[in-house]
Amino acid sequence: DTIMAVLRRARRRVALTVACADIAGLWNLNGITQALSLFAEQALQQAVGHLLYEGHQAGEIELPDCEHPQHSSGFFVLGMGKLGARELNYSSDIDLIILFDREVVRYVGARSPQQFFVRLARKLVRILEERTGDGYVFRTDLRLRPDPGSTPPALSTEAAETYYESTGQNWERAAMIKARPVAGDRVAGDRFLDFLRPFIWRRNLDFAAIQDIHSIKRQINAVKGGTQIAIAGHNVKLGRGGIREIEFFAQTQQLIWGGRDPGLRTPETCEALRQLAEAGHIEPDVTAKLERAYEFLRTVEHRLQMIDDQQTHDIPNDPAKLENVAKFMGYEETDAFSGALSTQLHLVEDIYAGLFEESPDLAGPGTLMFTGGEDHPDTLRTLDEMGFAEPSTVAATVRMWHHGRYRALRSTRARELLTELVPPLLAALGKTLEPDAALLRFNDFLSALPAGVQLLSLLHTNPGLLELLAEIMGSAPRLSETLNRYPILFDAVLTADFFESPPNSDLLIAELDTALEQARDFQDTLDILRRQVNDRQFQIGVQILRRRLTPDQAGSALSHIADAALHALYPRLEDEFSKQHGRMKNGNMAIVALGKLGGRELTIGSDLDLLFVYQCDDEASDGPKPLPAIPYYTRFGQRYMGAITAPTGEGTLYEVDMRLRPSGNAGPLASSFDSFVRYHREDAWTWERMALTRARVIVADDVLRRHLEQSITDVLTAPRDPDGLLRDVASMRARIERDRPASGPWDVKNLRGGLVDIEFLSQYLQLRYAHDQPGIIAQNTTDALMKLRDHGAIDEKTASTLVGAMQLWRNIQGVIRLSVGENFDLAILPDGCRTFVTNVCGQDSLDTLREEILDTAETCHTIFRDLIEVPAAELPPAEENQR
Repeated sequence: DTIMAVLRRARRRVALTVACADIAGLWNLNGITQALSLFAEQALQQAVGHLLYEGHQAGEIELPDCEHPQHSSGFFVLGMGKLGARELNYSSDIDLIILFDREVVRYVGARSPQQFFVRLARKLVRILEERTGDGYVFRTDLRLRPDPGSTPPALSTEAAETYYESTGQNWERAAMIKARPVAGDRVAGDRFLDFLRPFIWRRNLDFAAIQDIHSIKRQINAVKGGTQIAIAGHNVKLGRGGIREIEFFAQTQQLIWGGRDPGLRTPETCEALRQLAEAGHIEPDVTAKLERAYEFLRTVEHRLQMIDDQQTHDIPNDPAKLENVAKFMGYEETDAFSGALSTQLHLVEDIYAGLFEESPDLAGPGTLMFTGGEDHPDTLRTLDEMGFAEPSTVAATVRMWHHGRYRALRSTRARELLTELVPPLLAALGKTLEPDAALLRFNDFLSALPAGVQLLSLLHTNPGLLELLAEIMGSAPRLSETLNRYPILFDAVLTADFFESPPNSDLLIAELDTALEQARDFQDTLDILRRQVNDRQFQIGVQILRRRLTPDQAGSALSHIADAALHALYPRLEDEFSKQHGRMKNGNMAIVALGKLGGRELTIGSDLDLLFVYQCDDEASDGPKPLPAIPYYTRFGQRYMGAITAPTGEGTLYEVDMRLRPSGNAGPLASSFDSFVRYHREDAWTWERMALTRARVIVADDVLRRHLEQSITDVLTAPRDPDGLLRDVASMRARIERDRPASGPWDVKNLRGGLVDIEFLSQYLQLRYAHDQPGIIAQNTTDALMKLRDHGAIDEKTASTLVGAMQLWRNIQGVIRLSVGENFDLAILPDGCRTFVTNVCGQDSLDTLREEILDTAETCHTIFRDLIEVPAAELPPAEENQR
């Protein structure tokens, strides 16, 4: 408490003395800033000495010299920024980095040196900035230390050295120009800065490093001959033409030339400008102009802060207060002061804009600066204008990227590329309807990247990819989640055919066969297959996003991908399986698709409804571990399912549903051909025969395929009781309505008049009329409806209505699954998804789309009711259960 009171009273005396000397014109700017900096240094030394001695007395550290506690203590404080350069103003924060050298520190306490010095650092901050009845000494800022978001306030020199060697950034090199030991063990401090000298002062800068220095400047946008700078409210430190631009003008050129010329390494801004001019790097008249501007702007800054000890750099907006500042600066008229200030600001802005003039501007309109640890007010304003709701969060996220927290950003080259990319990336994300959410998704994507240089280089050289990535992050959260899990998918965008029409099954099979030739073993086969399928599914998702395909059209393309994958997997699994169990004589197994895959109507994320049907001689297999037919094909089916569904490093291929096999979950996994045909002829329920209308043989040899397809056709075209069929279909739909009612109008599957109604209607009509008109059988619901129309089972208007509804339902279902998955909650649906859904479905808003859904559903339900529910209700009660 005593030291706190002493330092606070001393601070008041120093501030008053310096202010009087300043206002009376007794000291020049350099004398004023030197005096303020010297006091800060002395205050720090007194506080640090006090705390070190206190630690010695408590038995936690041993000091070599208790009379001079700081000497050889191993603990030191670096002054940064204005304190380091001896350029403090009246109400400056002091920027500090607090460090300790484990090799020098003599710690004897019960904890650890780290814990002790973290506690000491916190006490130091309290001594300096806690407000008491005597005021405060200095506000402190520790955010220039390595990675401030994840490190304690005091660091070991070893940890700091490792950070600067591995992930130190060019702006941190610039900050270190002004670093000097101001308190504590100065020998240890000088030794640390000697170690950092190669990091700060690179003798040979490669092109990428120079580009990164340029890009830092270009992020702080300044345009020659720009619009008028408004004086009222202008920030003379960070605003256009302000003090920061003069400092950065000097520092960037020090970084470039100081590695070869030690004479350019001064921390003082005006001295640096003079040294650069003497070395021929800038014109002497530029130095003179900037020095005059610097002195003028620093004087304005001092006058602003003398008023009520305010930590401000803003010219007042209030005319009366502005007039007071003008008089304080020695001007009789406000306009005269405003004109003088405007002249200096424009002069600085013009000179600064000419720095690296040949480099193209990165930032576009506005300022985007993410160096240091504080938010730049103009950057926050620019982010707000871009559309970000939480600019501070955005700025913090970008700063975190620059600190190399993610694997992809640990290399210097990756961070240099990122510096170039940030402005166009933020501009692209800002164009999405929910920029903040899009940025968070991009951050997740970045965190998942195993390496960054390749992708960041691609984005740097292909602006269209950046726009696409932003669109994915903004409009399709599910697609972005897929990218997060498998970032390598983005490479597929570079293939020549990415935006062309998707290939058919035959071409995809050939593509897969070529890729799988590279497999080293069966596990490699599974990984390659997953990568290829993921690439193609991602392609379809992006084409839907870019409206090159409708979700309805994508159903066929996604089904071709699944067909090709199942086809390519079969022979390779057969070879693997035969190593242990051999092969069956004259044996073959068919893979039969039902449901959406059978009808070529898959959506993103659909599972596969499959059946396994085999045919073979009644002999055991011929392998080392022979098996009879039933266990052989059951086990083979299990392996086939596992190969599809098992997660590997590349994810799962598909989820598989086998419940549509004969007898459902109670039946064998694989059915013999004879038992399959017998079951469907004699024992199948109506719903199973309805499902069979969508059966499509994907994998089989020619003989089994021909027999199976003919047998399925025979089952579907068999004569049946039309009343019993009608009664069963109506009963099943009523049961679904009771057990799984639609969750709302967006549940277009279960909605009355939705997908289930139209599919039931199509399947019912096929089963009813196929005996007399076998040509109406079709796996695809739309194809079946058209065939039913062509054969007179339904009229043109009904067919057109149902086909249009099917397209709408598939588009809605497909786009919802692509953007948000199954959980469609209108209340929390992101704006980007709302627009994506309405655009794909051809409406202006979700409200109009909802109206279209309700109108279409009502019309389709009327058709279903007229053709099924009303006639079924008029039937007499069934005498027995119908199958």
